[in-house]
Amino acid sequence: MFKFITTKPLWVNILVAIVLSVIIIFAFFICLGWITGHGKYVKVPDIMGQKAEVAISKLEALGFRVQVSDSIYSATVPPLTITKQIPEGDALVKDGRTIFLTVNKVEPPKIEMPSLIGFSFKSAQLYLESMGLKLGDTTYRQDFAKNAVLEQLFNNEPMKPGMQVALGSKISFVLGAGLGDSSLNVPDVVGLTFQFAKEKLQGLKLTVGSIVPIGSISDTASAFVVRQNPSIFSETSPGQRAINKTKAGSPIDLYISTTPPIKDSTNTYPK
Repeated sequence: MFKFITTKPLWVNILVAIVLSVIIIFAFFICLGWITGHGKYVKVPDIMGQKAEVAISKLEALGFRVQVSDSIYSATVPPLTITKQIPEGDALVKDGRTIFLTVNKVEPPKIEMPSLIGFSFKSAQLYLESMGLKLGDTTYRQDFAKNAVLEQLFNNEPMKPGMQVALGSKISFVLGAGLGDSSLNVPDVVGLTFQFAKEKLQGLKLTVGSIVPIGSISDTASAFVVRQNPSIFSETSPGQRAINKTKAGSPIDLYISTTPPIKDSTNTYPK
C-alpha cells in the first residue's frame, strides 16, 4: 500500500485523498440520519389531569423517558394528578424523548399566618387572598375601631402569633362595630387584677385600651389595676364631681402594678 503511494505522482495521491474524503463524508451523512433517527417523530399523548401513576406507565409504554420535575398544590385539581407536561400533548418529538411532569400534591403546604389585628376589613381580606387563604365568617363586637379586625379565628379559636395553617384555610374575623348609642357609667376597676378588670370591661362591652405597667411585672394577668383612664368621676368645679359617661366599645386605659392600690373611699361608687 505504501509502495503504491510512493510510486505514484503527487497529484495522483492528492486526487485519491480527495475522492476518499468525499466518500467518507458522504457515507457519514447517510448514516447520520439512521443514527439520530432523523425524520422519525412520535406524537406526545395529552396526559393532563390523569393520575400520575397511569400517565407515567402510558408514556413509558410508548418509549418515552419520564421525569417528575416539580409538584404544586391546587385545591381545584385532584391529588397526584398531572398539572403540567413538557412537551405539551400532541407535540411531535423524537422517540425516547424525556417528558417532564408536574404533579399536584396530596396535602396543601402550610404557611405562617401573620397578625392582621388593627387592619381594616377590606385590607385584611385582600391580604388573605394574596396568601392563598379564604375569608370565613365575620362577626361584630362593640369597639371604637369600626370595621377594624379585633380578632382572627381559625376553627372558631383565636389564632396565636406565628400559627401555621394549610393553604386554602378559612380565617374568620371579629370586627369592630363602632361605639354604641347609649351612654353608661364608667366602671370602677381599680383594685381588681388585670384579668378580672378585663372580664368586667368585656362584660360591659368596653375594651381595654393602653396597658401601662408601673415597675417590673412578670405576670400581667395577676397584676393589680392601680389607676384607670377615664376615672369614674371628674371634678366639674371645686368640691363638685360628676360621674363620667362612656359608650359601648370605648377603651379604658389601665395602669397596673404588682402592689395593690390603697382604695380611696371617696372615689368609688356608693354601695
